[in-house]
Amino acid sequence: MRVFGHRGFSGEYPENTMLAFQKAVEAGCDGIELDVQLTRDLVPVIMHDEKVDRTTDGSGYVYDLTFDEIRRLDCSYPDKFGGKFGQLEVTSLREYLEWMAEEENLITNIELKNSVYYYGGMERMVMDMICEYGLEDRIILSSFNNASIVLCRQNDDTIAGGFLVERCVENAGVYARTCDVQYYHPNMDYLKEEHVRSCSQNGVGVNVWTVNEKEDMRRMKKWGVSSIITNYPDRGREVADEE
Repeated sequence: MRVFGHRGFSGEYPENTMLAFQKAVEAGCDGIELDVQLTRDLVPVIMHDEKVDRTTDGSGYVYDLTFDEIRRLDCSYPDKFGGKFGQLEVTSLREYLEWMAEEENLITNIELKNSVYYYGGMERMVMDMICEYGLEDRIILSSFNNASIVLCRQNDDTIAGGFLVERCVENAGVYARTCDVQYYHPNMDYLKEEHVRSCSQNGVGVNVWTVNEKEDMRRMKKWGVSSIITNYPDRGREVADEE
């Protein structure tokens, strides 16, 4: 069972920052899960929410801000962290991929945040950047907008895809396989063992989110999921390594 740091080591560090990514690697994760949106001037940046209000000291929609404007925001601002890590910039996808290229064997799940607001051309833009760094075999592209992942697979079948779902699909394995998608990404709260079995029978991996308690991690491991996505990759590593 692989362990992905959800937005990095987001349980202990400001989410989707380079600090959170670095700390997740130090904790022994196999991969990083992160989120990408586009700025007003079409720069892919790593941000979960459509608005910057929750995770920075700024306000407004990502798509209304230029890259220069968004880089001036501070990601250490939220009350949970109280600025104790010093000022942390919003990370660009390019900055992350440059770092990832030096982290041997690290896998990254890039969630395309295009299900609430559709960023036209995001798929091609992100895929071109992945190919520029030669990381095709270490990336999974996922989205709640499943049609976006089908488009990605049609454009470049060397990059794996994953269908994100809030509530589980009963015939998940068949659904993903017939769409030529390699992974199924369900919400743990709705996942059943038979869903995992369906995926396994159809050659589809299951990367489940968000798994933070050791008891749940052990259950996922017993069920045979491919990966857990967790805010606490240190806990995940411990459970994954248990005999």
